[in-house]
Amino acid sequence: MEDDYDYESLGNQSTLVQNAMAGALAGIAEHSAMYPLDSIKTRTQVIQTVRTPALSAALPHTSITVQSTNPIAFKTVQSTASLWRGVNSVVMGAGPAHALHFATYEACKDAFGANQPGHHLLAAAAAAACATLAHDSLMNPFDVIKQRMQLRDSTYQTVRECARKVYAKEGLKAFYVSLPTTFAMSVPFQSIQFATYEYFRKVINPSGEYDPKTHVAAGGLAGMVASSITTPLDVAKTLLQTRGQSHDPRIRAAMGLRDAARIIRERYGIRGFFRGFQPRVLTHMPSAAISWSVYEYFKWFVARDTTSQDKSLLHL
Repeated sequence: MEDDYDYESLGNQSTLVQNAMAGALAGIAEHSAMYPLDSIKTRTQVIQTVRTPALSAALPHTSITVQSTNPIAFKTVQSTASLWRGVNSVVMGAGPAHALHFATYEACKDAFGANQPGHHLLAAAAAAACATLAHDSLMNPFDVIKQRMQLRDSTYQTVRECARKVYAKEGLKAFYVSLPTTFAMSVPFQSIQFATYEYFRKVINPSGEYDPKTHVAAGGLAGMVASSITTPLDVAKTLLQTRGQSHDPRIRAAMGLRDAARIIRERYGIRGFFRGFQPRVLTHMPSAAISWSVYEYFKWFVARDTTSQDKSLLHL
């Protein structure tokens, strides 16, 4: 049949640029579409200090705050427009970072033998881990800016303003203080997600032919499983990335995963590690479905175009 394109072999035949382009489009689509939910997740996870109206009126020049542990408190002053604040940072970072991510993943998946027939969960997970190290090294500064701008009480108007002020106030380390924790969270998250996706994709569609419904279902299931397991690490990462906005001296002094985990445990107990669980899962299920659908579609599109060109050459 003329429409029977072996797009599954694209990992072996495609160029680095083709994989990177597919990854960039997938990353931008994923993060942009789900950004409002991601903002809600960030605001729910952060140990937030809220200035009370009564104290603000009585002492307008004094920073007196009370700690808010109830996510419902955010809804009273949260506007729809504010949920999109910082999306430019994601677009700027997600394109290059996801291009690097998927290009590295395809190269490592082929090298580790994950493209062979059958289920190769460890090979897929190892390829995802390598890709994540490259992705997060590039994306982490953009992620810090994004989360600073997502906060309900953020005063930053542009990505440039946020980056400049954070650098002036906290130095370069502010953009990388959460990187070890990000690695600790993202490597298992992406390893689980990619391995789970490859497993469900092959189970749902053993033939390996392009099927949008398969990629949506497998991507959604993979996002749900991975986000559920790694929520505690994501809570710690959020605390570290937003520490500069906190009025709490102890949070501002937190330097790593151990400090963040200790603060969360002392103040909220074990339940504190699952703050923002629902919005995180509700964000990652559709975002993973979108990301894999866009990526697989672009793979299929490139494979179809390549196959058509090859057939044209044979007829010459």
